[in-house]
Amino acid sequence: MASKQLTTKDVLDIDPWLEKEAGAVVYRHDLFRKWKDTIHEVEGGYDKFSRGYEKFGFIIQADKSVLYREWAPNAKEAVLIGEFNSWNRISHPMQKDDFGVWSITIPPTASGEVAIPHDSKVKISMILPSGERIERLPTWIQRVTQDLSVSPVYEARFWNPPASQTYKFKNARPPKPQSVRIYEAHVGISTSEHRVGTYKEFTTNMLPRIRDLGYNVIQLMAIMEHAYYASFGYQVTSFFAASSRYGTPEELKELIDTAHGMGLTVLLDIVHSHACKNVLDGLNRFDGTDHQYFHSGSKGQHELWDSRLFNYGHHEVLRFLLSNLRYWVEQYQFDGFRFDGVTSMMYKHHGIGTGFSGGYHEYFGDNVDLEAVIYLMLANDSMHTLYPHIITIAEDVSGMPLLCVPVSSGGVGFDYRLSMAIPDMWIKLLKHKTDDEWEFGNIVHTLTNRRHGEKSIAYAESHDQALVGDKTLAFWLMDKEMYTNMSDLTEYTPIIARGIALHKMIRLIVHSLGGEGYLNFEGNEFGHPEWLDFPRAGNGDSFQYARRQWNIVDDKLLRYRYLNEFDKAMNALDAKYNWLSAPQAYVSLKHEVDKVVVYERAGLLFIFNFHPTQSFTDYRVGVEVPGDYKIVLSSDENRFGGFDNISLDGKFTTTPLEWNGRKNYIQVYIPTRTCIVLAKI
Repeated sequence: MASKQLTTKDVLDIDPWLEKEAGAVVYRHDLFRKWKDTIHEVEGGYDKFSRGYEKFGFIIQADKSVLYREWAPNAKEAVLIGEFNSWNRISHPMQKDDFGVWSITIPPTASGEVAIPHDSKVKISMILPSGERIERLPTWIQRVTQDLSVSPVYEARFWNPPASQTYKFKNARPPKPQSVRIYEAHVGISTSEHRVGTYKEFTTNMLPRIRDLGYNVIQLMAIMEHAYYASFGYQVTSFFAASSRYGTPEELKELIDTAHGMGLTVLLDIVHSHACKNVLDGLNRFDGTDHQYFHSGSKGQHELWDSRLFNYGHHEVLRFLLSNLRYWVEQYQFDGFRFDGVTSMMYKHHGIGTGFSGGYHEYFGDNVDLEAVIYLMLANDSMHTLYPHIITIAEDVSGMPLLCVPVSSGGVGFDYRLSMAIPDMWIKLLKHKTDDEWEFGNIVHTLTNRRHGEKSIAYAESHDQALVGDKTLAFWLMDKEMYTNMSDLTEYTPIIARGIALHKMIRLIVHSLGGEGYLNFEGNEFGHPEWLDFPRAGNGDSFQYARRQWNIVDDKLLRYRYLNEFDKAMNALDAKYNWLSAPQAYVSLKHEVDKVVVYERAGLLFIFNFHPTQSFTDYRVGVEVPGDYKIVLSSDENRFGGFDNISLDGKFTTTPLEWNGRKNYIQVYIPTRTCIVLAKI
């Protein structure tokens, strides 16, 4: 059945401003339909096409024989070698079909067991047309390990644990969350100790912490096996292998299943924007050519990332990537993906040296990499078709129109985009402006500037802002005093008081005004000091900054706990009122002199006083719905490191007089650097 054709009218019904570009959107959708129809006609549809991991790599069959298939069209000969045959380059030759796919079936042992031992090392050995012999790790391998004392090169392992050691999922996936509160985490840094943390430790120590903070989605970074720990997972070598740095595949499955049991949705940070250029343990030059999985020449090189770029217009590359998505959902039970580097994918310039003004002409035309955009459409359409619960998030700085509109309506099909301008704004403000220079018209514009009908994930800071070369917001605010004045036994200095106050206010205004989802990077909820820097040659391979210091937030004498408690209260309030899934806020006031911002969302009234010195008594604010209101959250509470200047027992009754465009007003006391949230009684 052919997929439905899109018309210019369909596009303009979604966004009338696309009038000049509607033809380009329809053309893009036609290309997508052509690919989708081809997949349906040639492969039997998304379901069969995205099960490549059941056709390629090592497949254990019912009779305990092992079928191994590999696509390597340039090879003239291929042999499976490994510990199972003492690395014999003759005993297990493979056969090639007309499509460049090599295969071999290894019968079971005389006693009926799988002939390749579990966790034993394997490789494919190939002879090229030139006569050169090359040896590679199987591209669909599901387990690779690294012994750094011998070599940084990974070794492929045949993963087939006995039934007693195979993890069996116990918990159903939680329902798709109404309001998305994301905890972005990296398993390796999730320990206080100077080493790489493990899946087991994350399951035991981190999952309860995340649940208790009120987050309902976990976004796991650096899971796909990558060559270099310090790359934060962005130099992927084996796309189907969960990183062995943190433990075994079964332990990752246990982590995800345990999270599901706690009601937590788990997303994978998927890296399909590029691949590690390693040859011996990556995809690069797998069959001796530079153009098997990637574009040849300069088109296949990312000059800034020093990595390889996929040829998204190739049938077998699409099989590989779509099957990769399906594999993580099926085998590990991930609930969706945060797609890394979407801007780099969608444009031929990869976003390098290019600014986006928001003009529609920038998103269509010769600069767009249509093959990559079509791949993203196929990825979103296939995953949402096969798994209606799935969540997909795009890391895109460009603001591509229709990015988060369903593919059937002419969009690229993501559920959310990351609001990448918001954290950049806070860093610039803290670096370059004094508190009295903050312009709240600009701040509110940045927080609310998103494409109508497209959902976004807001965040004050993510892992990007924590990486070495930058500083966390807490560190920008408080810097060296974090080492000396974060104890309740020390003086509450002006710098610490300001830092704690603004840290809370920045988070709440981003959470409640900035998007339809919220994201926090682990540790930043309590103002983690310093930056994030993985062990590398430049720092003497130190783990000092590649860990999270949970001891400081758990210490009852330290002020970090105040920020942690506020984060928890903020999430709990959203869980109750669901502002993230409510329509965008109505901002009634952004006063440049008073530094006061007022808005309503999900029936709540948010009031922020960012003024560095001035408190306001009987400050009049507009509110649409009449009635009695009460304070449901105050950043000035003592338990949040505030001064308890605001009574939480008061009742606020509206006066029916128009104020700031609202039908009623109330009067409140709002101290300096304080925010309050009111709800109707």
